[in-house]
Amino acid sequence: MKGVFLSLLLLLSGLASIGQSLTDLRTKKANTEQVIKYTSSLLQEAQKNEKVSLNKLKLLNSQIENRNQLIREIGSEIDALNNYISGNSEVSEMLQTDLKDLKKEYAAMIRFAQKNKNSYDILIFLLSAENLNQAYKRMLYLKQYARYRKSQVEVIQALQQILEEKVEKLKEQKRQKAELLTSQQAETDQLQSEKNQQSQQVQNLQRQQRQLRKKLREQQKEQEELNREIERLIEEEARKAREKGQFEMTPNQKLLAANFQENKGRIPWPVERGIITEHFGVHTHAVLKNIQVKSNGIEISTTPGSEARAVFNGIVSKVFAISGGNMAVIIRHGSFLTVYSNLKEVVVKAGQHVKTRQKVGTIYSDSADGDKTILKFQVWQENKKMNPEDWISK
Repeated sequence: MKGVFLSLLLLLSGLASIGQSLTDLRTKKANTEQVIKYTSSLLQEAQKNEKVSLNKLKLLNSQIENRNQLIREIGSEIDALNNYISGNSEVSEMLQTDLKDLKKEYAAMIRFAQKNKNSYDILIFLLSAENLNQAYKRMLYLKQYARYRKSQVEVIQALQQILEEKVEKLKEQKRQKAELLTSQQAETDQLQSEKNQQSQQVQNLQRQQRQLRKKLREQQKEQEELNREIERLIEEEARKAREKGQFEMTPNQKLLAANFQENKGRIPWPVERGIITEHFGVHTHAVLKNIQVKSNGIEISTTPGSEARAVFNGIVSKVFAISGGNMAVIIRHGSFLTVYSNLKEVVVKAGQHVKTRQKVGTIYSDSADGDKTILKFQVWQENKKMNPEDWISK
């Protein structure tokens, strides 16, 4: 029986590990489903405006990316369930085999007890001992045998209960697997529908290449102006520090920078809810062929009226307007800078101390483009551009 229980213990511990993996997968899947739901609401708002726009395409691209991720997560959950079902099936088979052997052994014990149930036979067994010590050992043996019979009944009952629970769990897991397969197919069908919409959007936008190129030039001009302002601010702050004889950060600035660095990957988003529709770095334009787009930060699509929020404690270094690009705010966190642009109004001023999640301003909504509401967000370490997605929480 020790071998039986050891084997069962090893199998059950393996199943516990799979169970934890399933829990993690379901948490990730639920988060992805929430992102898809929110993106769908943004798409529905964008669809109210019949005008074809690059932002609609970006939202669709994001939705397709998240839908693919959800399908992969469902597939991973199905794989984990298959392992769970396989493990539980193995446990059930072991339990059935062990239960059968125990019942067989117990039946033999009962038959033996029936044959020797006569008190006279037991007395003869004890009296036929060669000496008192052997008689005492025989009496102990009979008591142990009686206890063992009783324990066998308890073991059989316990195994029977575990087996019944495993059978029910197997039924539930197979039902869950069937539901997941149905869900996976539904998501695959929806993905195909979104890809068809994406293709149609691209075709429509390709007819507007002149306007797209013009818009791209405007965006590049805005980005260059923003870069100049950031670089000018860094140079100005460095000059003031030199004039004061400060050649390194103050203790408070060092502490702030260290705290910012330590929270890499955990810093809150600059909006309450949003979808990243433009990523950091150089990548191909969504529509224009052979055109590379360079982004110094990320663009986050959100709902009209949304607020931009400080992502960390800091001091507002500068508030300024960009030609054709609305307002921008730069906040310093020691040696780090965060930049919030495309704001229609700002509620902070230069020199002001701000706290994490404190409102910085209201994001501009373009009514001519389906109330497109996009926050442009950047992270710099002095004059070095950083990928904001490495810093904000996942």
